[in-house]
Amino acid sequence: MISKKTKYALKALIYLSREYDKGPILISDLARDERIPKKFLELILLTLKNNGILQSKKGKGGGYYLGRHPRDITMGQAIRVVEGPLAPVPCVSESAYAKCDECDDEQTCGIRLVMKDVRDAMAKILDGTTLADVLERIDKAEQKQKGVLNFYI
Repeated sequence: MISKKTKYALKALIYLSREYDKGPILISDLARDERIPKKFLELILLTLKNNGILQSKKGKGGGYYLGRHPRDITMGQAIRVVEGPLAPVPCVSESAYAKCDECDDEQTCGIRLVMKDVRDAMAKILDGTTLADVLERIDKAEQKQKGVLNFYI
């Protein structure tokens, strides 16, 4: 399960993706529109900025904006920045490996074997899904909810 911090980060990134062509967005507007506590959001956005996903502009007309096009930022990248490795257990992590103290033989550990598959499946989905993909999925869901057909080429 992802943390509330990660959920808020993803909500903020999706919001900023939707507003991509509009320039910097004020934290207060983002916090209000997405119902995220402002102080918590400030810390999240700073983390995303320090890791190159967001940029900011100070002063009048300032705020936060995506550092790259939404099609160039994956959900996996964002989650790793905020949450850390995708691996459900440390012994299958590719970036933060740690041996389990109670495990005698990693190669035959049933939990590790299954969790490696879980990690790989999660990585495939999250690393293959960009913010632009999420916007498209939202649009399709909204159109379906309204009963309107929309054809993508």
